[in-house]
Amino acid sequence: MGIHREGTATLLLAIAVLCFALYGLSQWSSAPSALRLGIAAVLLMLLLVLLWFFRVPRRDRTVDDGAILAPADGKVVAIEEVHEPEHFRDRRIQVSIFMSPLNVHVNWYPVAGTVSYARYHPGKYLVAWHPKSSTENERSTVVVRHPRHGEVLFRQIAGALARRICTYSSTGADAAQGHEFGFIKFGSRVDLFLPLDAKVQVALGESVQGSTTVIARFHNA
Repeated sequence: MGIHREGTATLLLAIAVLCFALYGLSQWSSAPSALRLGIAAVLLMLLLVLLWFFRVPRRDRTVDDGAILAPADGKVVAIEEVHEPEHFRDRRIQVSIFMSPLNVHVNWYPVAGTVSYARYHPGKYLVAWHPKSSTENERSTVVVRHPRHGEVLFRQIAGALARRICTYSSTGADAAQGHEFGFIKFGSRVDLFLPLDAKVQVALGESVQGSTTVIARFHNA
């Protein structure tokens, strides 16, 4: 278990605020000891929550050329056939994974290949499960072209709490299945857009683990 680099500045600021607050509490001699201890305990708990949020787990990645892996930890909240308007402009199977603030917020490549498209979009901060969040929220779209199975699109979507999406992909870069491609700060969602003939392996409401759970399989795999 480690701490993600995206949390460094946030954690340093939190530790500085905590130290300043604890010093102030130590000088607040007129306050009851129980009150000062209670405030200190709450501040320490908030720091522990931040440490938990920015954690990076050590896990054994699944490597399967015929599989499309979960790009994030969370719960499957949508499996449906939709029109994808940004890149494919045709019908695709959308699988959406909701990431609560308690989930690991690292994002992983679901397939191997070459990044054929990568674009960031500023936007709103609707709740992540809102139907319009996929097209109106702050989001980042990445498409990886698999050498045998074609393109798979996945989209990081900010939620009501998220205010920063981090994407490390760039067009033309190599994508290694199960390796990190981004991070989303606080509650959020990741959408996958798959070929219509892909064989979905998960169900609505199922909890999945990024870089490990098989979301779908290519039809000719």
